[in-house]
Amino acid sequence: MYKAPVEEIAFTLKHVAGLGPALSEGRFGDLSEDLVDAILEEAGRFAAEEMVPLGEAGDRQGAKLGEGGVVLPTGWADLYRRWAEGGWNGLALDAEYGGQGLPQMLNVAALEMWNGGSMSFTLGPVLTMGAAEALHAHGAAALKERFLPKMVSGEWMATMNLTEPAAGSDLGGLRTRADRRDDGSYRIFGQKIYITWGDHDATDNIVHLVLARLPDAPAGSRGISLFLVPKFLVKEDGSLGARNDLHCHSLEHKLGIHGSPTCTMIYGDGKFGDEPGAIGYLIGEENKGLACMFTMMNNARLAVGMQGVAIAEAATQKALAYARERRQGKAPGWTEAGMSPIIEHPDVARMLVTMKALTQGSRAICYACAHAIDMSHHLEGAEARHFAERAALLTPIAKSFSTDIGVEVASLGIQVHGGMGFIEETGAARLLRDIRIAPIYEGTNGIQAIDLVTRKLPQSGGDHVRGFIEELKAVAVAVDASNRPGFGETATRLLGAIKDLQEATEWLLSKLGEGALAEALSGATPYQRLFGLTLTGAYLAKGALADGDDRREALTRFAAENLLAETAALKSTVTGGAASLAAARAVLA
Repeated sequence: MYKAPVEEIAFTLKHVAGLGPALSEGRFGDLSEDLVDAILEEAGRFAAEEMVPLGEAGDRQGAKLGEGGVVLPTGWADLYRRWAEGGWNGLALDAEYGGQGLPQMLNVAALEMWNGGSMSFTLGPVLTMGAAEALHAHGAAALKERFLPKMVSGEWMATMNLTEPAAGSDLGGLRTRADRRDDGSYRIFGQKIYITWGDHDATDNIVHLVLARLPDAPAGSRGISLFLVPKFLVKEDGSLGARNDLHCHSLEHKLGIHGSPTCTMIYGDGKFGDEPGAIGYLIGEENKGLACMFTMMNNARLAVGMQGVAIAEAATQKALAYARERRQGKAPGWTEAGMSPIIEHPDVARMLVTMKALTQGSRAICYACAHAIDMSHHLEGAEARHFAERAALLTPIAKSFSTDIGVEVASLGIQVHGGMGFIEETGAARLLRDIRIAPIYEGTNGIQAIDLVTRKLPQSGGDHVRGFIEELKAVAVAVDASNRPGFGETATRLLGAIKDLQEATEWLLSKLGEGALAEALSGATPYQRLFGLTLTGAYLAKGALADGDDRREALTRFAAENLLAETAALKSTVTGGAASLAAARAVLA
């Protein structure tokens, strides 16, 4: 049974990611450590006591499509209403529209716990938060007044409609059409696929953010506009009007996240309304919708990273509990009668410690990304620009590394369970089934690697990433200067990993400068993992330096002396793998 690791979450926020100093400096007004702790405790309680039981049942039952639309698993609609009534939806949203205006660091920490309780359930609220951010940033005042208060409160949920049968990762090929109307609205016609929580019975209205193309729009991604298209039209007094011309045509049958309805949505086929065409309202400017949608997508990428952290944590907890109870064989040094718990066997212990180290490392990366977002909003001038670049650099790593780790750790969790891990009743398999989508949606992890290498490394001419690497070196130097024997060879191994990262970074920047894009992209994905592993080592060390707990030292040493050995091989792949990849393409013919 999942239990939110509230103490570990609070420690990482305050002592590794930067919340502690920010609170001391008064960056978040009168927000105190006591209030932070109270919010985390309540979020953890809600996740464990209310989400976990319904999350397990929802996986077995799944969402269903009936005559009246999509019906969520039993109890989910009521669970959502209790969650929204708790004010959770507006935790980090603007106070002007009913939100609490708290830091993103607190929001992502809560997201970790809710995803640990049920990833399928939490997908819905995540999209509503992101849609509210996009509308707040780009919508006209009248549109915000009409829709934002109920989106922020959670009374209405929202979705993101991008993908089409002919337009997946490359949205330039989308065909959904928007026709202008004399009253300033638009009529939307088209089909969208893979729409998460596209229809359900949890709220009486659903606000869809839909990418579509105007008839005279330029070709490609430059000709995409963003529209707000509600399931039910909203009258001037805020009450609901007629059903809009849109509906869920079918539900996808998926590997995991069964409770989360993934819909094929049809817009404008004449099923509802006086005439064909779903009524929509422009967000931002015509033909500039992709930039508006990226406000939502960037938030969603960090939120998806939190799914990886959450599932890794849940898988680790489940595997630890099983390994302490399951008895098989006699481990070296076992002197008691009978078989030993499998946690005593070195191979099982190695898997469990690996799971814990990777989970804590990915958590710290995501929280550090959230901290950078917060600082970019609460500072000004050069300081704000610095943290905006830091957030941009960390976002693809937080999304990709953490979701890769979620899959890796969930798979290790099945291995720890042995044959029982392959049996659905243990719940270990569900964790792997659920998280397997996370490296795919919100931009595949390969696309994140492209973004990291081609757009984020060159920020400020490469000076930002160089400065960040120097910060990591300072952590390793501090470990060395501490003279604490529990660290073992941590300083040496961490400095070696940082050197690998530095050399790989400079090689990529040089290739980009030469215009050798294919060579740079051939190493983009291994570079992304190299960066994530190095950050894991550095952030674990930072936590151990702050705490002095022998267990933190031991975990840091294990990561440095075992996991960081991979960075040298990754650097070699980044800098020397392009030619062999190009040659090996022949085997694909």
